[in-house]
Amino acid sequence: MSEYLTTSEVANLLRIKERKVYDLASSGDLPCNKAIGKLLFPRDQIDAWLAAHAEHVIEPLQQRPGVFLGSHDPLLEWALRESQSGLAMLFDGSNDGLQRFNLREGVAAGLHILDEKSQSWNVRAIEQHCAHSSVVLIEWAVRQRGLIVCSKHQNKINSLDDLAGLKIVPRQRQAGAQSLFTQLLEKSQIKLSDLTFVDAARTETDVAVVVSSGAADAGFGLASVAASYNLHFVPLVKERFDLLVDRQHYFEKPLQSLWAFCQTERFAQYVESITGYDTSNLGIVRYNSDAQSV
Repeated sequence: MSEYLTTSEVANLLRIKERKVYDLASSGDLPCNKAIGKLLFPRDQIDAWLAAHAEHVIEPLQQRPGVFLGSHDPLLEWALRESQSGLAMLFDGSNDGLQRFNLREGVAAGLHILDEKSQSWNVRAIEQHCAHSSVVLIEWAVRQRGLIVCSKHQNKINSLDDLAGLKIVPRQRQAGAQSLFTQLLEKSQIKLSDLTFVDAARTETDVAVVVSSGAADAGFGLASVAASYNLHFVPLVKERFDLLVDRQHYFEKPLQSLWAFCQTERFAQYVESITGYDTSNLGIVRYNSDAQSV
């Protein structure tokens, strides 16, 4: 490695324009030598200058356990596994993930929380719970959600109003799907008292398993899961599923392995093979704790 830096290299190091480097050098503020008409900057003196002019010491990375929290998403689960990210998964609902994320129990959380007033996804929840955290919210996918229906009732159920008197498999209280289901029921003609609920399913896949087994007549779930179990599906809403990520850990190997895998042809082909997913905006930043939300 050279003992001297060029004007361009110093500009890149300091994240300033080359014109500013010339100004600092000519004023004597920045240590440099001049040889054959060029400015050369001794690397050790530039390092010392940086240390002397640092306004604050950057805190070391505050470690979080390598766990992905939040809502269960079958595509995300597959990608985390196939990318060999090394991240463990604790999918127990959007609200549970948000709480655990704030307790620093994981590096990221999957969310699909609808703010009823603004009809926007996830951003309002982040503003309420993570306003003072260094986080970024990244879109994962838009998913088709609706009613997963057993074969016995597939010709009888076309909307929420057709669920009266049937056995429904709910999600756990902390799940974003359960919150959304409750919101939709409040706008329908049906009442909670008109429904019979079986034990809660804790993942998207579990909803289809319970319906397929005959233990419930219907459940609120994803089109992709219904298709994989050959169950009738009634579309009700498209939801945006985002990933809440700790900014410091975004650049660490586990999450970078996931992002890299999402750029592969294998990932694209898998998305094409499943039902009810739109990943055309995957990677778009929907909220940045240092900027405006989108």
